[in-house]
Amino acid sequence: MRREDQLELLRHGAINVEGRVAGSSNQALLVTVTLDGVTGLACYKAEAGERPLWDFDDGLWRREVAAWELDQLLGTDLVPTTIAREDAPFGVGSLQWWIDDATDDHYFTLREREALNDWFADLCALDVVANNADRKGGHILFDGARCWAIDNGLCFHEEEKLRTVIWEYADVALPERLKEPLARLARGEDGDLGFYLSEDEVAMTRRRAQVLHEAASFPVPNEGSDWPPYPWPLI
Repeated sequence: MRREDQLELLRHGAINVEGRVAGSSNQALLVTVTLDGVTGLACYKAEAGERPLWDFDDGLWRREVAAWELDQLLGTDLVPTTIAREDAPFGVGSLQWWIDDATDDHYFTLREREALNDWFADLCALDVVANNADRKGGHILFDGARCWAIDNGLCFHEEEKLRTVIWEYADVALPERLKEPLARLARGEDGDLGFYLSEDEVAMTRRRAQVLHEAASFPVPNEGSDWPPYPWPLI
């Protein structure tokens, strides 16, 4: 289904809960969304189902939507279509298009595929700018044709919290295709990020885009920091 049609269905379709996504930490739910006889699957994350965290405010679903918005701004096409819904069954939350036919693959089974090098480089840039604090290997899905980056709720903190399994690109030159979108974001072309993030969070997102653009290479892990550069568990 085209992105435009996915957006229309997610924004206006009737939502029916099918069940909880196995292993989800924040009550992620599988739902069907139906509009004018067309039905699709989505992952619904309601604010009411979130576990309180010491370092992130309630409303992690907003960061899920903001990650989609950032993906659109950078033109990286990594994140499944994600929108906000206030009229969902358990209250306000995010709806993300469900990835059909996802295999059992994850980052550690996919990283040696040369055809995915550009995709992973783009994901590194997205995670650096979003300040992703929890990029586990299992947060990358493969549908048999391409990869998708999911579970983007622990992003956009004002403090430095980058924590990821993908450090293969450390100190590697930034691809040319990313430089202009990063420059536009750094200049303040931040789209709808302000609908989902605080003013300071948006400002820091622009700042991280500027730093990455000026460095022209990916950062290296800070092994000496109190904040570990790797998530746990790794998958």
